Amino acid sequence: MNRLLWILALAVSFAGGAVAQQTTAVAGTAPGQGGVAQLTEVTATITAIDASTREVTLKGPQGNEVVVTAGPEVKNFDKMKVGDAVTVQYLSALSLELAKGGGREVTRTEQAGATAAPKGALPAGAVGRQVTVVADVIDVNPATQTVTLRGPKRTVDVVVADPNQFKRVAKGDQVLATYTEAVAISVAPAAPK
Repeated sequence: MNRLLWILALAVSFAGGAVAQQTTAVAGTAPGQGGVAQLTEVTATITAIDASTREVTLKGPQGNEVVVTAGPEVKNFDKMKVGDAVTVQYLSALSLELAKGGGREVTRTEQAGATAAPKGALPAGAVGRQVTVVADVIDVNPATQTVTLRGPKRTVDVVVADPNQFKRVAKGDQVLATYTEAVAISVAPAAPK
């Protein structure tokens, strides 16, 4: 779990608007289905390493710096060098699927996982989780194109902007929603000069 905190701290440190980043987003629909995914990638350069405190200073593409403490769970700390590139990737995705007529149990399930670089390699790791919810359609409001969904923990109103998708939804149907997020971090040697 501490590895997750280190990776997330690094990702959050560079998620602000002051750092240049690449973001790619895709979205798509099919009858009774829709989905969207976004991948953000940020690369920074190691400018200083304090082995006694395990603090690593990273400089982003626009020159801003952040200091991150790599806890003891960060394997292969000694393999990092000043000048190495640290890349953080963050993926988030949501998919929705309409189940006509319902019949499934209203549930929420969550899966999580993590991985790290093998001993002796440059530091790297990834963490992710996926949450799946089955919710009942308890109301459909054509005037506002709003669908009311009751899941296992709460009830939400969702505006369905696409009129063709909205026409497919009826009270008594169910929606299967799957949310996925993952963060990966890797260290690459400095480019040869």
